[in-house]
Amino acid sequence: MTALLTTNLGSIPLLGRGKVRDLYAVDDALLMVATDRISAFDHVLATGIPGKGKILTQISLFWFDLLANLVPNHLIETDAANFPAVLQPYRDQLEGRSMLVTRAAMFPSPAACSTDRAFPNRYLHPPPRARTARTTRTSPLPPPRRCWAPPMRQN
Repeated sequence: MTALLTTNLGSIPLLGRGKVRDLYAVDDALLMVATDRISAFDHVLATGIPGKGKILTQISLFWFDLLANLVPNHLIETDAANFPAVLQPYRDQLEGRSMLVTRAAMFPSPAACSTDRAFPNRYLHPPPRARTARTTRTSPLPPPRRCWAPPMRQN
């Protein structure tokens, strides 16, 4: 079994390649394909782990299914056999590692969770560039006035 590092869906428009997933436009929907690429410290390594993309997709599907009654999600179809006819020639690449999803409007946010030692992970705060240069806008939204943190448990 070889690792799938790059997808190639011919004339299907490729919208982007992330560290692990490839995103294609299919009519009014999006096709998310989890590859076997390995990402570490914001770098994609040259080798992959065979089947990794299938495992990532199955984990996502588990949670989407478990939470479906509580939170709506973007899933349209996960079985490659039921994908549109234009995708059927690529079924071997897509089986078990892809999701056909609805397009959603991006919600821009000027804040990010940090792994900085100066800010514990539980704090939501402006990204580093916004922290260091308040005059430089990183988003069309104004930066938050202060950070939010979940309440601490009392011992």
